[in-house]
Amino acid sequence: MLLAEKTAIVTGAGSGVGAASALRFAEEGAHVLCADIRADTAEETARRIQKAGGSATPFVCDVSREEEVVAAVAAAVDIFGRLDIVFNNAGIPTPRLGARLEDHTAEDFRRLVGVNLAGVFHGCKHAVLQFKRQGHGGVVLNTGSVAGLVAWGGSVYGATKGAVHQLTRAVAIEGAPFGIRANAIGPAGMPLTNFMAAGGLDGDAEAMEKTVRQVASSHPLGRAITAEDCAEAAVFLVSDRAANLTGVVLPVDGGYVAR
Repeated sequence: MLLAEKTAIVTGAGSGVGAASALRFAEEGAHVLCADIRADTAEETARRIQKAGGSATPFVCDVSREEEVVAAVAAAVDIFGRLDIVFNNAGIPTPRLGARLEDHTAEDFRRLVGVNLAGVFHGCKHAVLQFKRQGHGGVVLNTGSVAGLVAWGGSVYGATKGAVHQLTRAVAIEGAPFGIRANAIGPAGMPLTNFMAAGGLDGDAEAMEKTVRQVASSHPLGRAITAEDCAEAAVFLVSDRAANLTGVVLPVDGGYVAR
């Protein structure tokens, strides 16, 4: 039980990496606040955890709104008594698959930055404030992307994720004297989650299957990255087994960036 009796907030917990990670955190003994912008999906993840014998509470949260992130932190502390882990996972994809820089509207830009970067900023800020109030350290984990490490399409999306990586490093350095660790995972294209489907493939089984094959073939290990792959990396990074790891961006990419 790597996370026994620890309290974790997972944003974007209603689906994809967030749901898989919330389930794994609970399996490892954590109390999980399942935060998501959609009440029904947050509740579904919490129900799955509870059905398996774990401890979870759903919470509706739009991470682009700072006051809602503050409320999520307060709720976790009120319900479970403390906060140990904040996984800032919530994010949105490029609005249209294949969109070039010049294809993005000003509203596309504002929305991507508002959720993918500001949402992580809010989560990091209020995690750090709570950890300092408690005085026993804590762990921040952020979801970045291989698109923030290399130019892999989705220019504005990639820029937000590159900023997340740098924010992670800053939190790691500033938090180190207080026993606060901060790391990030960098997935590489997950066509088997509804995150990528939201980019324009939803409901098109043939297009999805083609995309899965294309993405898998781009990875040296030859298979598509799954939400569960990311969840395993997340469990390790937030656990005490990674006690001397901070400021790390861990690609979960089948070797893509090692080429």
